[in-house]
Amino acid sequence: MDEAFDPQLIDRLKSGDERAFDVVYEAYRHRLFAYLIRMTRNRDVAEDLLEETWLRLVDRIETLRDGMKLGPWLFAVARNLFLTHVRSLGPDIGDAGEWTERADEGASPFDAVAANELASRVERGLAAMPVSYREVLLLVGVQGMTPSEAAAVCELTPEAMRQRLLRARRMLAWWLNARDGAKMNEGRHGGQRTR
Repeated sequence: MDEAFDPQLIDRLKSGDERAFDVVYEAYRHRLFAYLIRMTRNRDVAEDLLEETWLRLVDRIETLRDGMKLGPWLFAVARNLFLTHVRSLGPDIGDAGEWTERADEGASPFDAVAANELASRVERGLAAMPVSYREVLLLVGVQGMTPSEAAAVCELTPEAMRQRLLRARRMLAWWLNARDGAKMNEGRHGGQRTR
């Protein structure tokens, strides 16, 4: 969502304008949920953290500065809630969730299957990554934030974000290529792995 369409949005939120909250909610609820479910890998936890994110917005409306971008602020709140949740659990953050994105309705069946296969492989690759790398790919690659906005959300310097993003992209590419290589070897050797 580009807040430029309504420069008084924060003022409207501060004055209690319910329609302003509805605008923000509709613009960000799906994006925040997609981010949280990929971070938590658990639908129930993602829903709880999303609800808490909206409660934080309501509780902290008065602290918002005029002209600030709400998107990065909301994602920072969601991220901090996620990190608090992870700390409360220790090293295990639960099983992979069942959430997946739908393929394009207008695609051919083959294209839909190929898109779903690629999306599934990317999701598995993201799930296998350490959280610090997963979050930068989700914020920049999926949510469309600029690296500088993502750096602010993650409380990193722009250079640290650039390095982390580079490492995360390489890690995902390696993971996808390694899986492709394993599948090719299985196919060549009748499902048996080579040494």
